[in-house]
Amino acid sequence: MELSSATISSTRDFRLENARLWLQKQGANLQSDFHSVAGDASFRRYFRVQVGAESRILMDAAPPGEDVRPFIDIDQRLRAAGLHAPEILHADHANGYLLLEDFGDVLYRELLNEGNADTIFPALFDVLKALALEVDTKNLPEFDYRKLRRDMDLFLDWYLGHHRPSVEISQINTIWDEFCEKIIQSAQHQPQCFVHRDFHSCNLLQCPGDSIGIIDFQDAVTGPISYDFISLIWDRYISWPRHQIENWMEEVRTLLAPDIEPLQWRRYCDLMGLQRNFKIVGIFARLHYRDHKTGYLELIPRFYDYLTDTLSRYPEFKEILDILEQAECAP
Repeated sequence: MELSSATISSTRDFRLENARLWLQKQGANLQSDFHSVAGDASFRRYFRVQVGAESRILMDAAPPGEDVRPFIDIDQRLRAAGLHAPEILHADHANGYLLLEDFGDVLYRELLNEGNADTIFPALFDVLKALALEVDTKNLPEFDYRKLRRDMDLFLDWYLGHHRPSVEISQINTIWDEFCEKIIQSAQHQPQCFVHRDFHSCNLLQCPGDSIGIIDFQDAVTGPISYDFISLIWDRYISWPRHQIENWMEEVRTLLAPDIEPLQWRRYCDLMGLQRNFKIVGIFARLHYRDHKTGYLELIPRFYDYLTDTLSRYPEFKEILDILEQAECAP
């Protein structure tokens, strides 16, 4: 969720009218109108509102398409582990409203740059450690074979199927199954732990006291221990040189999985990055062609470069790399 405020339209919004009535029934002393806060890739909406002397965030997750219960569940798990997830002030499960602590607008996306990453990342790595080792995973959904493969197939279905329809899918279908098997086996052989699933600089905020606020965690699962780390380093807005990525791989290995050999850990991270980045390229195409959300196609080339760079480091994946490097396939 990216936070930037703008006043909502003057046209009637019955969801917000109902939210206002609900909050008033909860005794909330509303001191302002609702102001739209740019949201995530879902159909949830977020609004900033002044309640008494405090700024708060209203989450509007309209049923049946959205459900606030997973957010509440994960929020409680994170806070129980001492992590800074937003406090839930009021909740209406049936109608899909939450009133939340406001973390402000200081995204780590805006803070991180080439000159300060080695200063900022250690605190984020500590959060990764707490997520992996401290958060309760009982009864969480598993990031199982079906989910991992479904994510990867988004590349075929939406990037090739809709964005690059001139590419013969049969070219890649003959080797795709074997390729996915290797990627998924690597993911499943890793230690399994709590996985945020979207741990990156747009879902982390610098809060008062320099605490790190965590948002957009409702899709959390039990899954591979490298997943949240690779989500962070293969970022959508800034690319890091490989030598720096490998230094961070080793730093995080000592925190999360010191018993895993460095070369094995590097392979775990690289192959996990392939799984996630194939998914992201597919999702960005789907957001554009199915959901009519603008601004996502322009993000694809960075993730495509992540794919080709990583594939080039593993000779066993040359056939996949050759297909991706064809002019008619590239973004």
